[in-house]
Amino acid sequence: MISKISEGVEISVEAFYQSDYSNPVNYEFMFAYRITIENHNAFSIQLLQRHWYIFDSNSEHREVDGEGVIGVQPVLKPGEQFQYVSGCNLKTELGKMHGYYTMQNLNNKQNFTVKIPSFQLIVPIKLN
Repeated sequence: MISKISEGVEISVEAFYQSDYSNPVNYEFMFAYRITIENHNAFSIQLLQRHWYIFDSNSEHREVDGEGVIGVQPVLKPGEQFQYVSGCNLKTELGKMHGYYTMQNLNNKQNFTVKIPSFQLIVPIKLN
């Protein structure tokens, strides 16, 4: 598991290869990732947007923007956490992702950026 705290918000990430949803013969490799967001601030926050940088080992990269995560814009009070699972497909067995969330301090309505740490997407057989 990879964790990073920025702007008082801890982001933890775990990635998993999804062999049942992958088709290596057709260069389709599916990964899932579980993210836990924990608010260490003294004020409530809301996740407004996400921005991902996705890198494939064939030198392809893409960026993905969107509102919220998995269709929601969660509010976290001080000390609360929110967890979700999502996925990413690659054309190779190796890749990585990182990005950031745009959050809002619900006390003063100011937006701020929380970094999502870089994490690897690796088919397990490549680790041998």
